Amino acid sequence: MGRIKPIAVKTLADELIKSHGEKFTSDFGENKKALEGLKPIKSKKVRNVLAGYITKKMKGVKDAGL
Repeated sequence: MGRIKPIAVKTLADELIKSHGEKFTSDFGENKKALEGLKPIKSKKVRNVLAGYITKKMKGVKDAGL
């Protein structure tokens, strides 16, 4: 079982994936770097949670073969 993510994180991640999906991969470190260039996030914790959620979503897309 994982930690429950706030709605704001899920919404922002979905919007970023829709608009900049080609910049994200299934690698957490690369997603953190991509977020730094796309959206200035002051909080390190929020950036990491967002990058982790995007990584999880991208792994699901990769596993589904989409």
